[in-house]
Amino acid sequence: MTDKVTARIAVLADTSLQRHVLQQALTGSGYNVVLNSDPARLDDEALAAVEADLWLVDLAQSEDSPLVDTLLEQAEVPVLFGEGHAPERHSENYPRWERRLVGKLKRLVGDPTQAVGPSLQALFDEAQRPARLDLPQALANTPLAAGAPARQVWLLAASLGGPAAVKAFLDALPGGLPIGFIYAQHIDASFEATLPQAVGRHSQWHVNPARHGDAVRCGEVVVAPIQHELGFAEDGAMQIADRGWPEPYSPSIDQMMLNLAQHFGALGGVIAFSGMGSDGSAAAAYVKRQGGAIWTQRADSCACASMPDSLREGGYSAYSGDPRELAETLVNHLAAQCA
Repeated sequence: MTDKVTARIAVLADTSLQRHVLQQALTGSGYNVVLNSDPARLDDEALAAVEADLWLVDLAQSEDSPLVDTLLEQAEVPVLFGEGHAPERHSENYPRWERRLVGKLKRLVGDPTQAVGPSLQALFDEAQRPARLDLPQALANTPLAAGAPARQVWLLAASLGGPAAVKAFLDALPGGLPIGFIYAQHIDASFEATLPQAVGRHSQWHVNPARHGDAVRCGEVVVAPIQHELGFAEDGAMQIADRGWPEPYSPSIDQMMLNLAQHFGALGGVIAFSGMGSDGSAAAAYVKRQGGAIWTQRADSCACASMPDSLREGGYSAYSGDPRELAETLVNHLAAQCA
């Protein structure tokens, strides 16, 4: 394939439900579906006319298909046989099924999140800083917490379109809030060093890489490592593990949510910004059981709404807004705690 960001996938599936779920999973994960058909409706000529980087064959009813035999004989690109019957999108088995499928696609035709890194340049080109929200009096009257270990830590989770959304959120957010953030962004590791400067350049928030053995501090955004799992010790100190994140996502938002909720419980929360796929939906029920809040970026303000949509459709999101509205709601939420 020539463009890893827009890998072309041709789907052959023999049930309408299978085709529907595959279409949602593939487009939501950033792949370009150029054909989605029952093999019984195609002939050899139509098959030869399809330009794809990978064929995904998922036959639920029968594996005996002359057309598939022809495809296997003639295809010049990978042919991937699917994971069997696709679970319903909102079932507990869906995230696991999607992770297996996306993991295979990434190895065969590339990772669509490779588009995220080059998009950072647009953030450096922004010359004007948007207006920042005012700090409510209830928070302004409390002792300055900046630099102190944060009792409340929220996760900012994002994929495609995430850096611009997170930057808009941080640009709007006033300093002096009694909270710290972990920022988990699907991005190629080669852009890890550039990400903090890109999203924090107009902000009052310090955007820093993770520091093993140190606390997340009020007034800072800690960027989760791309290649190593981030967790917490009993005292809240960050622990950067030798192991990588569970595949196929780096960092894994599901795993980061689990690690955060396990330590911070009701003093933690999650804001899911623009992104592909459903990373995060498998851990959402645990976050809610631990008392954590889950908010999402509103779909019409996302570059890609699949990730926040999956949380909304699962019934996990308590609030949705654009990045500035999310910042305002968080400020009001924290002010209410001081009243």
